Amino acid sequence: MIRRAHFWLFLATLVAACLLQLAPLPALLLPFKPYWLALVLIYWSLEEPDNIGLGRAFLFGLVGDVLQGDLLGDQALRLVALVFIVLRFRARLRFFPIWQQSLAVLGLLLNDRVLSLMVRAFSGAPLPPLSFWYAPVIGMLAWPWIFLLIDDLRARLRVHEA
Repeated sequence: MIRRAHFWLFLATLVAACLLQLAPLPALLLPFKPYWLALVLIYWSLEEPDNIGLGRAFLFGLVGDVLQGDLLGDQALRLVALVFIVLRFRARLRFFPIWQQSLAVLGLLLNDRVLSLMVRAFSGAPLPPLSFWYAPVIGMLAWPWIFLLIDDLRARLRVHEA
């Protein structure tokens, strides 16, 4: 019963991240939209690494590609790299204070942007504007709130199940 509830919470947070990724914003605010799917996958990679593997990260990336109409495999590649790095350094990242985790998340999201630039270069797309780099900073600022929200939901689920 507990495993099923945790699975539904896991799935609900990923669906919410996909919906937030699809949420329309005015053109002026669009560069400030954080990469919600990456932030949620970072959380689950840190807290329950058995639920997230490279295969699942790839599948969620493909779902993100299809939902946003991106180049098929773009987000999948970026999310696999992101989850690999988080899983590799999980033992250290998990015990950082939240402000250090936020800096690590900034590094992960900047790495995601660099991979995105590489994919764009290989596909022949033009270089993005400077505002392309705003979203990782917003993601870093959103990280403590996302972490605390999902962690609180998990804690409430554990208390409810006990």
